[in-house]
Amino acid sequence: MSDYVSMDAHALRDATVAKKRSARDNVRDAFRVIDALDAKLHAFLTLDRDGAARRAEELDARLARGEEPGPLFGVPVALKANMCLEGVESNCASRMLEGYKAPYTATFVKRLIEAGAIPVGMTNMDEFAMGSSSENSAFGPTRNPWDTGRTPGGSSSGSAVAVAAGMTPIALGSDTGGSVRQPAALCGIHGFKPTYGRVSRYGLIAFGSSLDQVSPFARSVRDVELVTSVLSGSDREDSTCLDEPPYQSEPGGVRGLRVGVPREYFPDVLHGDVRARTQEALDALRALGCEIVPVSLPHTDHAIPTYYVVATAEASSNLARYDGVRFGLRRERGGLQGMFAATREAGFGAEVKRRILLGTYVLSAGYHDAWYGRALKVRTLLRRDFETAFEQCDVVVGPTSPEAAFRLGAKSDDPVAMYLSDILTVPVSLAGLPAISVPCGFVTVEGRELPVGLQIVGPHRGDARVLRVARAFEDATTHATRRAPVNA
Repeated sequence: MSDYVSMDAHALRDATVAKKRSARDNVRDAFRVIDALDAKLHAFLTLDRDGAARRAEELDARLARGEEPGPLFGVPVALKANMCLEGVESNCASRMLEGYKAPYTATFVKRLIEAGAIPVGMTNMDEFAMGSSSENSAFGPTRNPWDTGRTPGGSSSGSAVAVAAGMTPIALGSDTGGSVRQPAALCGIHGFKPTYGRVSRYGLIAFGSSLDQVSPFARSVRDVELVTSVLSGSDREDSTCLDEPPYQSEPGGVRGLRVGVPREYFPDVLHGDVRARTQEALDALRALGCEIVPVSLPHTDHAIPTYYVVATAEASSNLARYDGVRFGLRRERGGLQGMFAATREAGFGAEVKRRILLGTYVLSAGYHDAWYGRALKVRTLLRRDFETAFEQCDVVVGPTSPEAAFRLGAKSDDPVAMYLSDILTVPVSLAGLPAISVPCGFVTVEGRELPVGLQIVGPHRGDARVLRVARAFEDATTHATRRAPVNA
């Protein structure tokens, strides 16, 4: 089992293809780690033991027959609980969908399975992907494996922890405003948000349709690239999916690359030690031959209020389908309107209700132009900020999160403080750009060493460039080799 925990997806696949391990060994070891740690960490909501065992047996039989193994052959993978896998509960960490089993499999999950990956279960998350700490889950929070009294970030909390704690070498999350990059930073792993449209969203239960992006977590950049190549490519089931072939990595180093550093990404709320680790990372990139270039993203301060108009408006529209009629929870209370009200009152948690109400308000007659229309205009300005910056640089680099993992409960009573956790990731999401969080060191908080992340952002469709820089940084540093101790 110790070998399993230490392997990334590449190494595990190679060992399985070489018959040093079997797919059944991999599944067995994945569940052993989950069973040993998940009572403490609460990374998973649903485990698919029988389905994983069947797939493992099938893969071993294929290999014995001499069939060509796929690029993720025999690799266990965790899926966020807002993703559809036929016959497995996908409840979005909400009482509204408790017990709901998807009648079909998402395009991106099919591609994983076709590549030989083995889904082992659905991970915990903030309800309907609305949150930055996992505390909005209807089934209790996930805990950070570096310090179980702290948040792992959100909303893709369980998927981040599954990878950080060695349960699975890769996992999928969804990134709407930073929901993969922020937990990757707080858990000391890699989390990559591709260009919007690079990966099909068909089978991802929607929160904000113009923002949601299926995104991988991994322990190495090479695994991020491998998973992205498997997931990406056009899909006729998703009209927003780019009509492009699957992702291909970009060879070469980074000497001569211009690294833009926006002053707006070093706000007053940035923790001093996070600032120091970021500066050390920039020094490492300079030592690799990169040119550090100051740039400006002047509308950054408007990103959070813009996001909480656009995203809540889309949430209000998307979550209108949960009315107790077709699927999910149903509560009776005299008449149709009473049933609607009772169902939504019982099914949704406080944060989801807050965002639905905000979204309904900004879309309402008399307020649509003043709020939603204006937010769309500011979103355009944010996108143009990046376009101007990329005329001066090749990538934009800064911290992923303004602080390391905070204590569970520290921001529960202050929604605005919680929203500001994503102050450095939301602008990228609104612009639809590719970005990765890579481990860039550690800070000491209350006697505990906690990881922090560096965010590398590329231009539209510049995914390969982002990952080339991330690969060079990973090769030049040792931050990604540290493993979470699963501290009590």
